[in-house]
Amino acid sequence: MTAYRSGVPDNWFVDPVNLGVPGVRRVDTDGDDNALAWQTDALCAQTDPEAFFPEKGGSTRDAKRICTSCDVRGECLEYALQNDERFGIWGGLSERERRKLKRRAV
Repeated sequence: MTAYRSGVPDNWFVDPVNLGVPGVRRVDTDGDDNALAWQTDALCAQTDPEAFFPEKGGSTRDAKRICTSCDVRGECLEYALQNDERFGIWGGLSERERRKLKRRAV
């Protein structure tokens, strides 16, 4: 009797972390917390960056629509506020909206 052999090679496995699959990141075993690790899960990283940095007077609608379904929207907004990001859509808000939010918080 012949042993069953599938057509799958022995080395079939590919590590999704090495492929850059969104939402998959390497477990941090050093205890060194990477403050920007959330960016690997950001939907904008999988999208045209120009949508998030429109020219003056350009539409922000597409970028904001993407942000509404992003799992790391809060982390993104927090990053932008802490680092005084002056350009682009971060956490679903424009620079003007982030300024208003900061003024209300003070």
